[in-house]
Amino acid sequence: MKTVLITGGSRGIGAATARLAARQGYAVAVNYRQDAAAAQHVVQEIELAGGEALAVQADISLEDDVVRLFAEVEQAFHSVTALVNNAGTLERQSRVDQMDGARLLRIFATNVIGSFLCAAEAVRRMSTRYGGQGGSIVNVSSRAAVLGSAGEYVDYAASKGALDTLTVGLAREVAAEGIRVNGVRPGLIETDIHALGGEPGRVARLAETIPLGRGGSSTEVANAILWLLSDEASYVTGTHIDVSGGR
Repeated sequence: MKTVLITGGSRGIGAATARLAARQGYAVAVNYRQDAAAAQHVVQEIELAGGEALAVQADISLEDDVVRLFAEVEQAFHSVTALVNNAGTLERQSRVDQMDGARLLRIFATNVIGSFLCAAEAVRRMSTRYGGQGGSIVNVSSRAAVLGSAGEYVDYAASKGALDTLTVGLAREVAAEGIRVNGVRPGLIETDIHALGGEPGRVARLAETIPLGRGGSSTEVANAILWLLSDEASYVTGTHIDVSGGR
């Protein structure tokens, strides 16, 4: 059976990806850091629909947690064939000259270091170099990596820029080892992450700047993620799909 591990899978894009993956025949590992109830709700939805799912707590910025996370998933489902590096965080809207080092460490610990740690564990299990059968990794970046998020989240944008570089570099590193690595860059998507930045209505405020005239849904991003994971994208690696309504 195909098994996908989705970090930050308890809500938003991660939860939508978990539900869609289950419908496409994956056993789904839903990683979460704090909200056990939300993660378990996603698992219950999948199980009620006849799928297989497991919720696993782990802080992906901590190496020991990442090692344990993969071990628990393997114990339950035997192997990890796909990874979605989705977990990410941001903080309240701020200019760069108002940010401090503690904030930057929090952002980069999850968005960059966590993604590197999870990718490394996935490679150790999927790569033919280590006796694996290959697999696929999708990194969930952001259009902010390209646009910069001036006056709001330049730190978040920079962390996603680092994730884009990881996508390209790792893809070339492991292409001959049976692993494809790609990224999606969501634009203005209707999720709870905007509330973390202090503006729950941010998508509505900026809707007029989107060529398609509206914000996107988590499911629309999930569709792109699952295509990249699938055999339909078998000749696609080291690239990004912008899911941003043209913005």
